[in-house]
Amino acid sequence: MLAAGLALVVWSGWKNWSQRRSAMQAQQQRRVDLMPGNSSPAASDFSAGQSQLRGKPAPAFTLLDLNGNKVSLSNFKGRPLVLNFWGTYCEPCKIEMPWLEEFSKKYAPDGFQVIGITYDSEVGRDTIARDTGKLGVTYPILLSTPTAEKDYLSGTDALPMSFYVDKSGKVIEVTAGLGSKDELESMVKETIAAGGK
Repeated sequence: MLAAGLALVVWSGWKNWSQRRSAMQAQQQRRVDLMPGNSSPAASDFSAGQSQLRGKPAPAFTLLDLNGNKVSLSNFKGRPLVLNFWGTYCEPCKIEMPWLEEFSKKYAPDGFQVIGITYDSEVGRDTIARDTGKLGVTYPILLSTPTAEKDYLSGTDALPMSFYVDKSGKVIEVTAGLGSKDELESMVKETIAAGGK
C-alpha cells in the first residue's frame, strides 16, 4: 500500500513537471525573433503595438530584479531610458546586449539608463544571471510579468524589443529586431536629447 502511494506521488510529480516543460516549450515556439526584413505576421502585430505606445507615457511597472528586490519604473523618473525586452533563447538579443552595456556606461554621465526585462522569467534567476554574466551585462535585469508584457508588447512576441523613454517619461521610439550598433547608439543619443530637463 505504501509503495503504491509513493509510486503515485512520484508519477504525479513527473507528470506535472512534464506538462510544465511542454507548456514552456510551446510558449517559446510561439515567440518570434524578429530580424530586419522579416515580414512575418508578428511584424504587422508589432506595427500596431509600436504606434500604440509611441508618444505616450511609458506604462508603469514594478518588477523583481535578479536579487528579488522590487524595482519600479518610477525609480528612474527624470532619466532617459531604454527598456529592452529580451530572452535567454534569443540570439539577436545576445548580440545587442553588450552594445547596450557599452552605451549604459558611455552615457551614464548624461543620466542614461538601460533596463533589461527578461521575457522568459520561467527559466529561473540562476540561468538568467549566468547568461547576463557571460555577456558582461551589469545594468539592471528585471523579471517580466504577463501584465508588463501586455502593457508593452501588445501581444507581439518579437525580440529583442526596445522602448526608448525620454526624461519626461514618454516613449519616443519603439524598435524590434536587431539593428546595427550605430543605429542603436543614434537612438540612445536621441533619447538623451529629448524630453527637456
